[in-house]
Parts: sequence; C-alpha cells; structure tokens
Amino acid sequence: MSAPAREVRDVARAALAWASGRRADFALGEDALAADGQVDRSWKPLGELAQVCATVTRHTPPGDPLHTRAADLLAFAWQQTGEGELFLRLQRLEPFATYPLEVYAALAAASFRHPAYEAATATVARTRGWRLTEQEPTRRLGVLQAEERAGMHRDEPREPALRRTWLGGLPEPWTFERSAGYALTHVVFHLTDWGRAGGGVPDDLTDYLAHWLPPWIDTCLDARMWDLACELLAVAASVPGLPGETVPDDAWARLAAAQDASGALPEEGDAGDPAVYFAHHYHSTLMAAFAAALTAGQGVPV
Repeated sequence: MSAPAREVRDVARAALAWASGRRADFALGEDALAADGQVDRSWKPLGELAQVCATVTRHTPPGDPLHTRAADLLAFAWQQTGEGELFLRLQRLEPFATYPLEVYAALAAASFRHPAYEAATATVARTRGWRLTEQEPTRRLGVLQAEERAGMHRDEPREPALRRTWLGGLPEPWTFERSAGYALTHVVFHLTDWGRAGGGVPDDLTDYLAHWLPPWIDTCLDARMWDLACELLAVAASVPGLPGETVPDDAWARLAAAQDASGALPEEGDAGDPAVYFAHHYHSTLMAAFAAALTAGQGVPV
C-alpha cells in the first residue's frame, strides 16, 4: 500500500474510531419527538452518522475493519430510531417536514426499511401541499433523492432545480466562498447519491470542477477549513473523469495532522472551546471518513 493510500485509510480509521467512542453523543434524546426539539442537535447528527456509514459500508468489503466499524454504527443509528418506528411517529406529528425522510433515506440506502413509514410518507407526498413546498434548489435535489431512496418515484425533472443552484449555473470561480462551497458539494452528493452512482454529474459541470476544484481545495486547506476541505475531497472522489491532480499531493497528510489524538477533526482551525467540542467536531470528523472512504474506493465497483 502506498503512503498516500495508508494516509487515507488512517484518516478514515481514526475518524470512525472517534465516532464509535462518542456514539452516546449521537443518541436521540427524550426530546426527539418534541415540537420544540433541537433537530440540529439530535436528528441531524444521527442522520449524518448514518449517511457516512452507509457510504463506508458500500465502498469497503465485508471483513474490512472500516466496514465492520461502519456497519456497527449503522445498526446503532437504526436502533436509535426504534427500528424505524420513530420516523412513523414523526411523520404523524409533522407530516410536511422533510428532515425525517432525509434521515430515513440515509438508513434506507443501507437496506434498513420501515414499510409503514414509507407508505404513510408516500401518501403525503402525493399531495399538492408536499409537491409545492417552496425549497432552495439544492434542498429540492436532496428531497427528490430522498424520495427515490424511500421508493417514491416521481416524474419531476431534476434539471431545472440543478440549473438554479450555484454550481449548476457555472458561476465565476472567484465568487467561491463558504456558503457556495457547501452548496456545490451537496449538489454533487445529491447527483451522485452520496458517491453511490457516478454518472449523475453533467459533462459541463465535470469540466468546470476539473478546472476549479484544485485551487478551491488548496484554499480551504490553507485556511484550515477542514470540514469544507473534506467535502470538496469527497466531491473529487465522487465525479468520474476528474484528473488525478485535482487533489493536492499533501491534502491527506494535512488532514491527518489536523486530527487530534482521538481521531476528531475540528471544523476549522484548532479544537476550540471544550464546552462545544462535539458540536464543532462531529460533522468534520464524519466528512473526513466519508471523503476517505470514497477516495479509497475509487475504481471499485459499487
């Protein structure tokens, strides 16, 4: 195994070890179904954990320690939802909320299914109220992808929503900044089903990314914006046809150096305030595992 390949696996191994050790922080609390519950502090972390682990298991063979760790965390996430029962209860409480479906879709990608929830959500999805909910174009792509994963196949073309996104409009590259960066990465994740399908990115977007991903990745690494850098590295590993020099040679070494001894990676800069340690580390650490799994799995049939 080459040194870069070892670095990629080491980043993934350390990140997943941290997530496994902090699984209690990903657990749903008693307020998971509360009307005033903090979704960003409960369902969002759990959904991110499920999404990343679904990708890791998809890109690693059974028996690989990374696969085993990710599969264990997936089982934990499914158990936290009452094996899907909490999704059904959420759907009844908030029938037009999309976040339960988006979290469920991450688990459905790993073959965890709850037929009663899917049937109830499909009923709501047939309403005009659901179809006409106003959403940002990037979010719209995500909801359409979640519907597909949950077995709801709609004849709504994705192209109009795609071309209204920042990336889909092929903007001037110098207008890239934090919010645009996160928008473009999620467009690619939705088009490629989070790295599961490589053929969803149009040729003009692939050409655009081939030109501009390298300086954007380098800029984020220089600025120590680790979370966004990981998402951009995941994009580089998700889109077929990008040249090998898209990723700076030292990118993975720099990420590994930014991880602390436990495997955690801060969103930006250093560890920061211990009082908000989990909140400022969980997403970037999971994104490190996500990008590493996609990078290590390039060229492997999925």
